[in-house]
Amino acid sequence: MKKTGFHSVASGIILFVCCGALHSQESLIEPLECFRPFLGKTWKGVSSDTGSNAAMTDVSSWERALNGRAIRVLHSVNNGEYGGETMLLWDPAQKSLVFFYFTTAGFYTQGTMVAEDGQFISVEKVTGNENGITEVRATAELLGDGRLQTKSSFLKNGQWVDGHSFIYVEEPAAQVIFK
Repeated sequence: MKKTGFHSVASGIILFVCCGALHSQESLIEPLECFRPFLGKTWKGVSSDTGSNAAMTDVSSWERALNGRAIRVLHSVNNGEYGGETMLLWDPAQKSLVFFYFTTAGFYTQGTMVAEDGQFISVEKVTGNENGITEVRATAELLGDGRLQTKSSFLKNGQWVDGHSFIYVEEPAAQVIFK
């Protein structure tokens, strides 16, 4: 009897499905475990800024990276008008969570993050921002109803100003868009 490729294809599909199911359970280094509820999910947020003329929509996708030694977050605002990529990892020398954020606007940031009182609090130094922003402080909190709330403030031209606030819901069909 002549073998067809069916057995190989079927085995590959089974392996793909099983590995996909296990992916969310794959290992993370201990300092990153607090981010497990975000992994493998896409979140869609709408700005809750009351003083803003135009609402902004942000889509972010979270994934395990570098064999569980990092977390990668991609995001885009207003269907690719602006976006960025973050790599979050544990720095054993600093004994701290650190991250690097690269943007479509050409600037980047480097920061640290701590988990405190149910919130993630970050402070980051900004390099190359054309609007005079040199530092950002932000908080993120997973609310009891499953929504994610973020708030930020910027050090702009030497003065702290309120940044953006977003409320996110998990939205698997949402897409991070880069132009």
